[in-house]
Amino acid sequence: MSYKWDLIQRLLHEAQAGANDSFKPRRYAEEYATQLESEGQPLPNLDSLRAEAADYESLLFEGGFIASRPEEQGGNGENFILTERGVRLLDILDGPQGDGLRQRLIDKGEAALVPEIFDELA
Repeated sequence: MSYKWDLIQRLLHEAQAGANDSFKPRRYAEEYATQLESEGQPLPNLDSLRAEAADYESLLFEGGFIASRPEEQGGNGENFILTERGVRLLDILDGPQGDGLRQRLIDKGEAALVPEIFDELA
């Protein structure tokens, strides 16, 4: 399995900006699919993409890339902030495609989001 890094990037941006609003990975997946379609790419299977986004939410949380947002920062028990690890991941994904870091993530496959492997990579 390989990750949809652009979808993960979208989820991280939404977590970063999600004060006072619930995190909605399935909706973000739908918006991502619409964006792909508008760019001329085939529309992916929405049910599968929604499920994948929900899986990514769990993976990012369990891996320490996102954490529950504190109340004083707009937390409502259903939204997140980026951790230091999450900020590093987002920096890689937001960076220039040709810098090699994203390719290193891709090359690691599923292991790329294992905290110890990611920390070594980043």
